[in-house]
Amino acid sequence: MKQSFGYRAGAVLVLAASILWGTTGTVATFAPEVSPIAIGAAAMGFGGLLQALIALRSIRHNGHGLREQLSIVALGAIAVTIYPLAFYSSMHLAGVAAGTVVSIGSAPIFASIIERVADRHRLTRRWAAGAALGIAGAALLCVIGSETPAGSRALESELGIGLGLLAGLTYALYSWAAHRVIATGVPARPAMGSIFGLAGVMLMPVVLVTGAPLLSSWSNASVGIYMAVVPMFAGYVLFGMGLARVRASTAIILTLVEPVVATLLAVVIVGEQLPTLGWVGIGLIVSSLIVLTVRSPLRSDPTILSNQHEDRHIEELAGER
Repeated sequence: MKQSFGYRAGAVLVLAASILWGTTGTVATFAPEVSPIAIGAAAMGFGGLLQALIALRSIRHNGHGLREQLSIVALGAIAVTIYPLAFYSSMHLAGVAAGTVVSIGSAPIFASIIERVADRHRLTRRWAAGAALGIAGAALLCVIGSETPAGSRALESELGIGLGLLAGLTYALYSWAAHRVIATGVPARPAMGSIFGLAGVMLMPVVLVTGAPLLSSWSNASVGIYMAVVPMFAGYVLFGMGLARVRASTAIILTLVEPVVATLLAVVIVGEQLPTLGWVGIGLIVSSLIVLTVRSPLRSDPTILSNQHEDRHIEELAGER
């Protein structure tokens, strides 16, 4: 029962992070003169540095464990660095809806491939059902928002879709890397702080080159501050805590709620219209979340058993410290 509660708590933490991430598209509309790359680099860069600063003492305390996983930490940091540049460029070229859904919707597939190859995890039928529902819902949202801005060329749209796939790959990769480090016994805070802090350092040159418009007005600056502190800092703190309790592939499927939140905010705040097909897509994504989070504690599930083992290992190491 305790382990089942731990899984559900992890799922709730990941969902909370996804809700915060879903606000970024709407908030970015309040700074139209700032480029998507500048917003992405500044948000992820400063958010990552803030994570490292808050976790600095814990990073030092867990320095030995982090050094043992240095290659995984570096791989995760490189993926975090690439992700916002690919993600926001995808939205700019292919359109916000298509870019977001391709990036988030492709991540579960990449995550399952990474876990299968690197960890030899067997994918359960429950996971497959949740993935199918979630990806189908995301695809419907992509269809209704697939029209590109007037005057844009087909090549730009195709490039945007390609960058969306790159964003999905890097998203899955850094999620796997963070989960892998946490599973060795390094707490979530120093694991996420080290990965995102290193990425923040690597993103600073991009911020220096593209970030001047963020300082041109208070409204632009407030958008940058919100993006760095709320979705990128608080969101990824919650996400890291969730990754300590659920596998990366499951966590990424849960984050399919992000395009749902983004779509609803666009309808309510921005004033966009959502056709019936869009509501069907949202329903499918919600169904996938139910499939993944509502479990019987009496049943043995390989995914839960894997999470239980990792949680016990983390608790034992924490007790030794």
